[in-house]
Amino acid sequence: MSLNKDKYSIDNTDYTVGQDNVQKWGFDVHNPVFGISAGLIGLFLIAVLVVDPQTSKAALDGLKWQIIGTFDSLFMWSANIFVIFCLALVVSPFGKIRLGGDDAKSDYSTLSWIAMLFAAGMGIGLMFWGVAEPVAYFTGWYETPLNVTANTPEAAQLALGATMFHWGLHPWAIYGVVALSLAFFAYNKGLPLSMRSIFYPILGDRTWGWAGHIVDIFAVLATLFGLATSLGLGAQQAASGFHHVFGIDADLPFQIAIIAVVTLLAVVSVVRGIEGGVKVISNINMLLAIVLVLFVALVTFAVSMGTIPTTVMGYIENIIPLSNPMGREDEAWMHGWTVFYWAWWISWSPFVGMFIARISRGRTVREFITAVLIIPTVVTVLWMSVFGGVAIDQVVNNIGTLGSQGLTEVPLAMFQMFDVLPFGSLLSLLAVLLVLVFFITSSDSGSLVIDSITAGGKVDAPVPQRVFWAFIEGAIAAALLWVGGTEAIQALQAGAISTALPFTVILLIMCVSLIMGMRTEKHRG
Repeated sequence: MSLNKDKYSIDNTDYTVGQDNVQKWGFDVHNPVFGISAGLIGLFLIAVLVVDPQTSKAALDGLKWQIIGTFDSLFMWSANIFVIFCLALVVSPFGKIRLGGDDAKSDYSTLSWIAMLFAAGMGIGLMFWGVAEPVAYFTGWYETPLNVTANTPEAAQLALGATMFHWGLHPWAIYGVVALSLAFFAYNKGLPLSMRSIFYPILGDRTWGWAGHIVDIFAVLATLFGLATSLGLGAQQAASGFHHVFGIDADLPFQIAIIAVVTLLAVVSVVRGIEGGVKVISNINMLLAIVLVLFVALVTFAVSMGTIPTTVMGYIENIIPLSNPMGREDEAWMHGWTVFYWAWWISWSPFVGMFIARISRGRTVREFITAVLIIPTVVTVLWMSVFGGVAIDQVVNNIGTLGSQGLTEVPLAMFQMFDVLPFGSLLSLLAVLLVLVFFITSSDSGSLVIDSITAGGKVDAPVPQRVFWAFIEGAIAAALLWVGGTEAIQALQAGAISTALPFTVILLIMCVSLIMGMRTEKHRG
């Protein structure tokens, strides 16, 4: 690799991947990232479990909303910057750079690659919010976007457009910045696949000291907290689905049983690695999701197809007003939805970004960003148009539970929509299965990511180490549910979102560091 010596030289670093690692008890872990991360996780759990969960939730919720209220403009403008930054890279000469060098070949087919990045990124979120979010905005369940009058044709278009705003270009740009930065410095500059490596152009060899340790520790905590939160809340949604379809009591033991099953299946996948585990499950995810959305689209053809233009126009017409934090009359809605979402995506960006980086060798920067931003956005337009459009139609025409009662229980919204469709019970069963499979994907891909960070950037850490992190995720979620139920899980979520504030600054610096690194690439073809 050839670098501009007047700027900095990655060639001159004598750091080798795993040089600070400790090998013991079948583990190969980075010192001190592994120890400090595990210790902080333990202290957090003790604090949440010993202190009354409701008290913990109240304290962390207060911190979360204080951060959201104080730094709303920072979150909003940063997300806009990430979109502009990614789109600028596509049309710049940097777009020709190939991740891994001019001769690098892709490790996975385009279809498998897209399936994996989509499943890890937000597949489960679309299951949870695909019906509930558009209905919430349309009916004013918690305020309305841009203060539109609820239950009007204008509200329908804006509800679908605002939902797309939260699940389209902005979140994928956040993931894209992290993923591209990690992939570039790992595959083109030969540095460890770890968050710290991105900042070598700025920090130099201090990257391997405490500055880098802190970045990696933050990444581990944000990833683990986010995954454990999703496992806990997801178990509650899956249990609600089983109760709705089969009448099984969705009590605490059943929720913990779901976490146990998902964790065990994730362990099997983790042991098999990306090729034999994550890729296979991600392909199953996409197949099941396609079957579900196509069936619903066919049985509601007129409504679904008629909603797609409404969703697209709602997104295009409102993306700029929704992106602007200044002078908003709907500040409560913006804080409760948009800023919350941006903080959540940023807190998840180390996990999703690193996983996408691991599977993206051989892609050009232009191909990478186009796929990561555009393809998920197009798929989400179809998903939200079908599920959100049918749900809003049921509300407008007073059909089923959504029509008569509106949005009552978010986890049940999709199942309530299915109730009045042909083969509703079969659709609900397929949806529950899809939720579970998406959770397996999130758990095993998350375990691989945490393992890589705590192994000093190694991607081939020992199997017991991968299994350890998969079990830790499940154990944290189960323990919190057992002791404090929803309050404890939501306390963990609030803690994860609070990490988004420092990570927002880290991501902005990351953009600068990535450009500094790319400027040293002589070959861009």
